[in-house]
Amino acid sequence: MLLAVKPNAVVHATAHRLELEPVAAEQSIAGDPSTGVAELGRFGGLDVGIWEMTPGVMRDVEAEEVFVVLSGAATVEFADGTAPLTLGPGDVVRLTAGTETVWTVTETLRKVYLT
Repeated sequence: MLLAVKPNAVVHATAHRLELEPVAAEQSIAGDPSTGVAELGRFGGLDVGIWEMTPGVMRDVEAEEVFVVLSGAATVEFADGTAPLTLGPGDVVRLTAGTETVWTVTETLRKVYLT
């Protein structure tokens, strides 16, 4: 979904309703997680958007990304043995392209991302 940010305007990232879709079977590990995304646009060479995941566990291969957690709770584990991250509102995280992760979401997680 594209939700273009107009110049000198506000998008309420915590209130915007996202269309959720079930996580693909090959990525889903436990529970029935769903994800949704709203692309806000491309600014200064970066894609910016809102992403959400409902409770459950999924694996992913990350893009080069910085994000800010708006709401929810999750743990991100890394296949390479890097210490897991415990995420909550206000956390700013950087992930490296190609990193294999496992996301365990215990409370629907919403973030604003830049890739």
